[in-house]
Amino acid sequence: MVGVSAANLHDGQALKPLLMALPAIRSRRGPRRRRPVKLRADKAYHSAEHLSWLRQRGITPRIARPGIESGERLGRHRWKIERTPAWLLGYRRLTIRYERHSHLFNAFLVLAAAITCYKKLAKQPT
Repeated sequence: MVGVSAANLHDGQALKPLLMALPAIRSRRGPRRRRPVKLRADKAYHSAEHLSWLRQRGITPRIARPGIESGERLGRHRWKIERTPAWLLGYRRLTIRYERHSHLFNAFLVLAAAITCYKKLAKQPT
């Protein structure tokens, strides 16, 4: 799932709508999960409002606290998040923002994500 927001919007304001828009997660056994179990994020998402909102929904937040914990604890898992924008920026139309309208940029972003997923899945042996 990808989302586009304004450049002057704080990342924390996009957290709730992005999590609410997640589709049901397929599982091999049992019923489908409706939400993720854990959420890993950087210090920008650390606020009492976000932490309580996540806990009410049964999501365990893994967010470094500013001024107390370093971001190194999240480093083991963060590279997975950081590599994804690098994959998407490999497409020239996304690197240089040609599109003025957000819905067109979002369409190219979803297309780039689909192509990237296809390339990664095509390499895996079945």
